[in-house]
Amino acid sequence: MDSARANPARHVVVMGVSGCGKSTVARLIAERTGFLFADADDYHSEENVDRMRRGVPLNDADRIPWLNRLAWWLAHQDRLGVSTVLACSALRRSYRDILRSGAPDLAFVHLDGPMQVIQLRLAHRAGHYMPASLLESQYAALEPLKADEHGLVLDLSQTPDQLAGEAIDQLGLTPAAG
Repeated sequence: MDSARANPARHVVVMGVSGCGKSTVARLIAERTGFLFADADDYHSEENVDRMRRGVPLNDADRIPWLNRLAWWLAHQDRLGVSTVLACSALRRSYRDILRSGAPDLAFVHLDGPMQVIQLRLAHRAGHYMPASLLESQYAALEPLKADEHGLVLDLSQTPDQLAGEAIDQLGLTPAAG
């Protein structure tokens, strides 16, 4: 019997623009479900991080190797039967398609809201290399989930706790015992 079928892993990407709460919500989902958490920011090359620190938006040539690393990570965890939750911008359909190549049944949770709310959050965020000046380019690149993409859109004005709970409920994820 195929081990992936004997232990079907679930995979979730919490997506959206920088500052929407992806990492916080993804960590909460991971804590509540026992899924393995990863932050896509940790998989960027030093060159990409340097570009963003300088306020230079990434282009597709910069993002494709990064997305391929994430797809490989998803595929590896899937082969191991390990369920995951990944915090990743996944702004464009083509980027989500690359991620799906690693885990075809990938579910997306898009944290969505007005740019003004995100700008306020970014103004108070410390210790992150992504400057607020790149927010406009992220909104310009954002392609909302299409009807044929497995996922849901949540209003980021809710608390992270509420968002994680709603994502778990709507995706039918099983909370971890304990």
